[in-house]
Amino acid sequence: MTRRAEEAGRRAARLSALLADASTEAISAAGGHTGGVYLRSGTPGLLRLAVLAGLPGPLFRPWWRMHVDRRFPVADAFRLGVQVVLPNATETMRRYPQFAAGLPFQFGSLYVPVSDGSATYGVLAVLRPSVADATEVLAGRDRMAGLADDLGAALSELADGDGSAVTWDCEPLCVRPPAVRGFEGRIGRFTWDPATDTLSADECCHVLLGLPAAEFPGTGRALAEAVTDGEAHQVLTALRAAAAGRPGTLPLPVRTRGGALRLMEFWTSYVTPTPGTYRVSGIVRDPGPGPVGDAAADLLPDGVFCVDRLGMIVYANPRAAQLLGLPRRRLEGRSLWECVPGLDHPTYDDHLRAALLSPDPVHFHVAEPSGEETGAGAGTGPGTGAASARRNPGRLLALSVHSGPGLLTCVLRPIHAADAPAGAPAEALVQPEAGPGIASAAPPTGEAAVDGPADSDASAEPAPAEAATATPDATPAPAPAPPGSVTGPAAHMYRPIVLAIALTEAVTARQVSAVVMQELLPAFGGNRLAIYLLQERHLYLAWETGFPKGFLVPFEGVGLDARIPGVETLTTGRPLFFDSMRQLADAYPGLALDADVGSRAFLPLIASGRPVGTCILGFDRPRAFSGEERTVLTSLAGLIAHAMEKAQRYDSEAALARGLQQALLPRRLAVHPEVETAGRYLPGTQGMEVGGDWYDVVAAGDGLALVIGDVQGHGVQAAATMGQLRSAVKAFALGDRPPDEVMSSTNRLLIDLDPGQFASCCYIRLDPSTGLARVARAGHPLPLLRHPEGRTEVCDIPGGVVLGVDTQAQYPVGELRLERGAVLALYTDGLVERPGLDIDVGVSALRVALSRVGSAAAWPAGNSLTSVADRLTATARHTADRPDDIALLLAMRRPSPARPR
Repeated sequence: MTRRAEEAGRRAARLSALLADASTEAISAAGGHTGGVYLRSGTPGLLRLAVLAGLPGPLFRPWWRMHVDRRFPVADAFRLGVQVVLPNATETMRRYPQFAAGLPFQFGSLYVPVSDGSATYGVLAVLRPSVADATEVLAGRDRMAGLADDLGAALSELADGDGSAVTWDCEPLCVRPPAVRGFEGRIGRFTWDPATDTLSADECCHVLLGLPAAEFPGTGRALAEAVTDGEAHQVLTALRAAAAGRPGTLPLPVRTRGGALRLMEFWTSYVTPTPGTYRVSGIVRDPGPGPVGDAAADLLPDGVFCVDRLGMIVYANPRAAQLLGLPRRRLEGRSLWECVPGLDHPTYDDHLRAALLSPDPVHFHVAEPSGEETGAGAGTGPGTGAASARRNPGRLLALSVHSGPGLLTCVLRPIHAADAPAGAPAEALVQPEAGPGIASAAPPTGEAAVDGPADSDASAEPAPAEAATATPDATPAPAPAPPGSVTGPAAHMYRPIVLAIALTEAVTARQVSAVVMQELLPAFGGNRLAIYLLQERHLYLAWETGFPKGFLVPFEGVGLDARIPGVETLTTGRPLFFDSMRQLADAYPGLALDADVGSRAFLPLIASGRPVGTCILGFDRPRAFSGEERTVLTSLAGLIAHAMEKAQRYDSEAALARGLQQALLPRRLAVHPEVETAGRYLPGTQGMEVGGDWYDVVAAGDGLALVIGDVQGHGVQAAATMGQLRSAVKAFALGDRPPDEVMSSTNRLLIDLDPGQFASCCYIRLDPSTGLARVARAGHPLPLLRHPEGRTEVCDIPGGVVLGVDTQAQYPVGELRLERGAVLALYTDGLVERPGLDIDVGVSALRVALSRVGSAAAWPAGNSLTSVADRLTATARHTADRPDDIALLLAMRRPSPARPR
């Protein structure tokens, strides 16, 4: 192994250790039952779940990947650099409906960004029991913040200038958290360093194993030799597995040389590891009354078994072994999904998530397995022989899952025919039933996505599109999904509801396409996407990603008479699936292909019976599209089509609104030889990109009126109201009425118009010869004044309530003096507001920026304010996510009166 490879391995091991330690410590710090760390990946804008402690990873596969611009708590914590506190399910649904829709259970959660002050590496997250108010978890959040700071500093040191060293592009590392349950028996503790084979044990450990401390050589083998000869190798195997990062899942029962029963547990400490080797911690305990409790459970007539929080069975009584058709020794230590057939169905996944995340019990039905399915006849013990013969394969079993902080207790009992759901076939699984408190746990996507079991269409006549792609002996085996991709029936059933909710927030065709790229491609492991929209019987490209540069150019504007799959899927209304590129080439000879290997899906976008366009999904490996995948993809195409149809209408309305707004904004500002002005307007980037902000400069007698305002809301109504207010203020200003009268009259006018909106406004009447400015404000941000020497201050001007609220509102007039060379700045809140920050922070930042860039205004030339206005709005102009529109108006008294030529 080269030195570079050794260093990379050492860094990877250290990274895993840091993340695992932080996750388990955060669980204890925040009083949670599950923790994890999301880390940056090699894909820009994508976070990956790197470590998950306390939950089975495959059960939460849909949440392994997270785009930073999604409306999820993890994404907000990373993108905004803020802590997110969700004390309960109600608050989660209010703030993050997409997240709550996927996990509709009673739990709270905390999210803290992991940063070193200059770079954000990821997010530390903890899921915990629900509480009524956020104040109850603030102490835990603060402790988590300290852990996140420590982790950020450690990651910065590990990166050492190489950002790729602290990214994650693999599946999450699933970690078993420390046991939270106390034991009545005595407990001894030990640690083992495999690099030096040094084992340190406390006094209680020596007593429990019958090893005098003076005679103990302090090695791993010596610990193993303290138990009976038949069990020593089990202890050594457990030690080595933990040292390799694979700690055992069960307490290991052993007997000392004196015959006493002891339970041993081992876990990986993740302390200063060398590549592939970790220090090991463990305990030896006297089980106390535990065997008595197990013996009592062994006598129960119902099947009882316990599962840890990673899904491993840690105890099963004889009746459970009999009903599940496996001997007890084969049940304990195996995954729940291995031992209970059929639990990989998405509905069961949702109920198991409920049991893991919420305190309420879950009840549902499974089918008793046949001996052939589980191999019940193998081995000896309960569940074999006569006991096994009394089982009734295919009979329904009622399974109840009761959640605890460290274990889930499952109760299994047969259902008599009279109690079985009507019409349920004996050999089939039935739809699970929700227990108390989890009526919403069943995935709301099941009916919308699939009308029956995954293979319900197997006997139906295949669609022509499917028949055309079915080539004998040409169907390749499904390609393995890339690491972190969301696969499996649970993910497919989960996706329609997530996509539907995400599409409700997308209002433009571009936003819809971006949502499809973020949700659809990761869900099915695709790497190419193209969306074509229909316009005047031709298809035009609206979005593409992953295709070779220039490959799609020849297909731009293709007519509906062309024989290509993207057209035929739309004209026939049937999706086309090609398991390999060879199938595609055979079906369409002469068609240009972008790759030699892979598979393609062509989905028609049809909304309300009207063709909208075509969606093309590309995969870089051959794959067989299952019946369930085809059904889900077709239903998702319908969601996309309706969203695109809505987006097209929205784009048309937005174009009209933008035209209206441009017509209402001033084409030019009034000029005065002693005053220079400059204005800027930036529409918001969300919604219709139109709003109610405006500015104006009006000749008022022998002076100038400077006006800026902000109508509440966005869209056509806000723009129309803005136009009415601007016209009214201009009319009052042309009459040179005092500022307070202008504001009062405009207020009454807005109330009489009754648009259901209110507005803020700032009106300044400036005397250019003296520099006296008389100001009236209606709920608008305070002006900024930059003095000629560079000092900049926030003008303390009195004000009244916003316009449109109170017909009797009074607007006091304040005064300020504008010296020659000084700059007066009026602005709307869109320029200074930032999510998660107080507006005063934004005002202070604008004041500092004006002080720094405003020196150009001292120039006697005529266009100095233009560059100042551009520089003050530069950051906002290059911000893609700008929720509010922005108006800025600058005014400066020239250093000396202009001289006539």
